[in-house]
Amino acid sequence: MAAKTNSARDQGRDACDLCRIELDHVGVKAGADILVEDASFHIHCGQLTALVGPNGAGKTTLVKAILGQRAHTGVIRHVDADGHNFPAPRIGYVPQQLPFDREMPLTVCDLVASSLGRRPVWTGVGKAMRDRVHTALHETQAASLIDKRLGALSGGELQRVLLAMALTPVPDLLVLDEPVSGVDQNGLALFLQTVSALRETHHMAILMVSHDWDLVRRYADFVVLVQQKVLKMGTPQEVFSSPEFANVFRDEIGSTLERDAEAGAKFVP
Repeated sequence: MAAKTNSARDQGRDACDLCRIELDHVGVKAGADILVEDASFHIHCGQLTALVGPNGAGKTTLVKAILGQRAHTGVIRHVDADGHNFPAPRIGYVPQQLPFDREMPLTVCDLVASSLGRRPVWTGVGKAMRDRVHTALHETQAASLIDKRLGALSGGELQRVLLAMALTPVPDLLVLDEPVSGVDQNGLALFLQTVSALRETHHMAILMVSHDWDLVRRYADFVVLVQQKVLKMGTPQEVFSSPEFANVFRDEIGSTLERDAEAGAKFVP
C-alpha cells in the first residue's frame, strides 16, 4: 500500500495516523493448553481500552500477541482512517515495574538519554541530548526529576519517567501493563491525569491492563472482560454491572461487600 500523503503528522497535526486495532478470532496456545480462545474486539484511537480479568485469564498473553511477541491464530489488523492496513504502527510500552539496582549512581537523565541515543551514557550527556530528555520528561510532568537518582524515585515518579520514554517518539498505540501497582494515591492521580491529557493531545490508542476497578471505572472508555475468551465488553458501567463480571469476580466482590458493610460503606460495581 502506498504511504498516505495526507496523514495527520504530514499536515503537522499532533495526532497519530492509526484509527483502530482489530482483533479477529485471536487464539494463543502453549502446547496443548489454550491461553486465549476466539478473542475479537477493537482498540480505537483517542480511547483508553482496559483489559480486565482474574490472574491467569490471558490478559498478558493478549498484550504480547498485539505487540507481536506471541504467535497466534486469527488476525490482528492495524487499520488507518480510510480502512487500509497500517503496516508499521509505533508502539510505546510501560511495564508494571522496572527491576534495577537502586544503589546504582544512575540519574533519570542518564536513563532517558540511553533510550534516545546510541552514545553510552557513561561518556556524558551533551546539551542537545539533555534538552531532548527535558522535553520528553516535560510531557509527563517529570521534568523536575531530570537530575534525580533513579533509586531515589517514588513509584509514581518512576512510572512517569517510563511513560516519557514510551512516548518518545509519540506512539500510535500506548500499552500500560498494570502501570500503577504499588504507586501511592498522589502518584496514581498524577499518572492517570497525565495519561488522559496525552490521549486528548495525541489521539493515540491506549490499552491498559489493570486489576484496579476504580481506576478503570474513572478513566477507561471501553472495557474488555477476559477469561481465556472475551466474556463481556462495553463501557465500564456495562461490564461491571454484568452477570459475567459478577460470576468471574464472585469471591472478590463478596469480600469487598463484607469489608464495606463493616465500614458502613457501599460497594459500587
